Amino acid sequence: MLAHNWWLGFTSFGGPSVHFQIFRRLYVEKYQWLDESQYAELFALCQALSGPGSTKMHLAINMLHYDLLTGVLAFLIWSLPMAIAAFGLALGVRNIGAELPGPVYDLLSGLNSATVGIIALAAIQLSSKAITDRLTRVLVFLGAAAGMLYNALWYFPVIMVAGGLATVVYDLKLLHRTWRAMRISKPKDQRVPEDCELATTAAAESVSPVHTTHASSSQKDAPRSEQTAIPIVSAAPIAAPIHTSWKVGTAVIAAFFISFTIVMVCRGAIGGTSRGFDLFANLYLAGTIIFGGGPVVIPLLREYIVAQGWVSPRDFLLGLAITQAFPGPNFNFAVYLGTLAVADTSIPPVVGAMIGFVGMFTPGLWLLVGTTKIWATVRKVHAVRAALRGIHATAVGLVFTAVYRLFQIGYLDAEAQGGSSLGRDGWWVVIIATACYGGMHFHLSPPLAIVLGSIMGLIWYGVTN
Repeated sequence: MLAHNWWLGFTSFGGPSVHFQIFRRLYVEKYQWLDESQYAELFALCQALSGPGSTKMHLAINMLHYDLLTGVLAFLIWSLPMAIAAFGLALGVRNIGAELPGPVYDLLSGLNSATVGIIALAAIQLSSKAITDRLTRVLVFLGAAAGMLYNALWYFPVIMVAGGLATVVYDLKLLHRTWRAMRISKPKDQRVPEDCELATTAAAESVSPVHTTHASSSQKDAPRSEQTAIPIVSAAPIAAPIHTSWKVGTAVIAAFFISFTIVMVCRGAIGGTSRGFDLFANLYLAGTIIFGGGPVVIPLLREYIVAQGWVSPRDFLLGLAITQAFPGPNFNFAVYLGTLAVADTSIPPVVGAMIGFVGMFTPGLWLLVGTTKIWATVRKVHAVRAALRGIHATAVGLVFTAVYRLFQIGYLDAEAQGGSSLGRDGWWVVIIATACYGGMHFHLSPPLAIVLGSIMGLIWYGVTN
């Protein structure tokens, strides 16, 4: 396990969207622990559950290949290196003045621009895998459009559920079956002659795509890049399937909801009396209701941390800009916020960091462990597999929403310490295009793209000042 995972926490730059591409190349194409269909299924499952998407994916793959304990150890190896770095960053930010030097703002803005370009490229590559027919193509588009037009805590889960329902209706031909049932239930004299009805049905079925041909028929339509044009391994079984049990899985999921209820009741009853508990309760709530990762985590954490007056808007955006450049899970941002949130209390900074780490990561990973216990049975249901196909496509659409959200708050300066649009000058758009186009056609790696973006930000400062 250590040989397969130790370096990922230090080298996986670019955020969850890029992580999914790294995991596919590593665990599907190199190690062959999974095949493409299994990987897509796990991706949809992880997106359907709350919490950090790429971290859940990493834990699930290692749990399936090894066991639960080894999977948890792999998670710690994956997440702790940059969690420690986020803690160190917070300690440094606590000691800086109210205003940063001009070059630092432009460096951070260039870094943010490169991050947007990296995520945009990952969104394009993920969509090439998610699009298997016309319906999933439409769902990717609608998921992205809907996520850009509105933002609320309940909204992203609703979008993903709607995508899952759409593919269930389509794959199971529920509308066709309902229409047939209605025709059959009509009085005899109002029915269409049977031969005409059979002819109509045959014609419909001759032009209706069959679910089993979705993947093959879409290969002509799916956009591809040089980075994803890799031969697919067709039948790589999971080496050591995890032991599953309905009883154990149900008990684990029930235990989580009991814990969530207890925390929320205590939050309402004793909230405001202890900063440490308030911080944990807010992050535990956030970790439970965050679906889709990147698109919703930023506004949600601003609401639960910045709006409470625990962290200033400038420090929030400063940490966001820098942690976006960190490898590993972006949810380590909660470690940074937890450290700053207890700055004016008697709680030690390291305790605040631990509260942030446990509060944000625990809910999603807890639910994932319970769900994998029952997944071997649930996955056999056709409707479930169909729903995951739609959730997968819609979740990929939300990655494009993450691009838009970061674009809107990526520029920092002394007057816009809360963040403003990168579209205020074409130079930042050039950096975005450089990171995206360079990665797509010239194999520019995410770490080099981030360094290049930072340098281009400093060039902007030198030219304009």
